[in-house]
Amino acid sequence: MTDPVNRTILLLDIERFSHRDDVEQAYLRRMLYDITDRALHSAGIDETLRLRADRGDSVMELIDANASVTALLRALLTKVPAELRAVNRMASRSAQIRLRGVVAGGFVAIDEHAGWVGSDLNHACRLLDAEVLRDALRERADDFALCVSDALYAGVVRHDHPGVPADGFHRVSVASKNGPLTAWLYGPVPGTAADEASGTALGTGADHGETGEGKAPGGSGDRPAPLPAPDPATAPEGRRGTPAPGPCFRGPVTIGGGTVHGDQNNLTGNQITGDIHLGGGRRRERGEDA
Repeated sequence: MTDPVNRTILLLDIERFSHRDDVEQAYLRRMLYDITDRALHSAGIDETLRLRADRGDSVMELIDANASVTALLRALLTKVPAELRAVNRMASRSAQIRLRGVVAGGFVAIDEHAGWVGSDLNHACRLLDAEVLRDALRERADDFALCVSDALYAGVVRHDHPGVPADGFHRVSVASKNGPLTAWLYGPVPGTAADEASGTALGTGADHGETGEGKAPGGSGDRPAPLPAPDPATAPEGRRGTPAPGPCFRGPVTIGGGTVHGDQNNLTGNQITGDIHLGGGRRRERGEDA
């Protein structure tokens, strides 16, 4: 095995590859290689600066540490989406290609079987398979979803270089058998729109429904939690000075010779005289409040 060397790791994977037949898979693989080559070329990264490994539905690139990571990210954020749009515009529905991508960095060695070895590479592969990245691509109208490792975000992305907007990346947590991994997803986090309406955001480490010690469920800040709405059928007693709901009648009710149909809830503060018929029984009321 060779000594580990520092490399930029690029992974690109085709969505729903196994759902296609052999002819479609062969076409998608050609498109994947063409798009990858054009993107790397536009970033100034030629064949002498990279080493490729084929993984069937995905491609893995080990890129020389001296190559510009900023130029690579800029190409992935602009060139790859443009290439995908151009390819898919002319392709049939069954030949549409959509990609997930990961950029990371770390030390990788090559063993005697030409295999790549390194925990940093393992982490990058787990980011590529992360559910949050799959969901992000599934929910988007465009054809590309990209995330970067935490170390690469800290070293490059957060500095907001031209063409690599730091505020376009959002922190997410990815589960793995070795514990959670932090990554940064470009574009909206899946489910964010729905969760922001309820005050949370998926994948950002926000509270997802658990309540801290001393907090009432459903409360926000120093506001008390809203009281549950009373069930009209049970007519519970009022609390905290609030009047209890009035009586509830089900079915026809005859009051003073007239009949009221349907459910009548919360009849309070009214003077009722005459005969009242409830459920076939007869009750005489005079001058009582109901």
